Amino acid sequence: MARILAPGTPAPDFTLHVTPDQALSLGDFRGRPVILAFYPADWSPVCGDQMVLYNQVRPEFQKHGAEVLGISVDGAWCHQAFAQHRNLHFPLLADFEPKGAVSRTYGAYREHDGVAERALFVVDRNGTIFWSYCSPVAVNPGADGILDALEQLSEQETHHEHVAGTGH
Repeated sequence: MARILAPGTPAPDFTLHVTPDQALSLGDFRGRPVILAFYPADWSPVCGDQMVLYNQVRPEFQKHGAEVLGISVDGAWCHQAFAQHRNLHFPLLADFEPKGAVSRTYGAYREHDGVAERALFVVDRNGTIFWSYCSPVAVNPGADGILDALEQLSEQETHHEHVAGTGH
């Protein structure tokens, strides 16, 4: 298992292609939580189920103001076909060239397989990793850990606002 970046670490910024001519940066989401879901490959069975699950629970993520981004080493055309096939409504980013560069910065690259780990990160509004988890490649980590992390993050932010608002 890779040693993925731990909570409290600033999330490395990146810009990756969503479509062959459109790119997204992590910095574009500053001010709201972001879920980074690294996964090995578009068409592998576990990945498909995992991404479909995130598509289904996306309204729950959005209650916390969070967006989910899928990231794998597949190219943008492959992502496009996969997203259409599975009817996904969140961005799939192509960590394609240089291959796995972003996965590597998060400690989520499987060198001997040439693919990303099945690693999850919740990045807070300020761009710091709040929660991270790496599951065995054959196991769908589900959404519970992400939702728990978002709950904790929301509570923490509410607490900070409350404390800040009271003048103490």
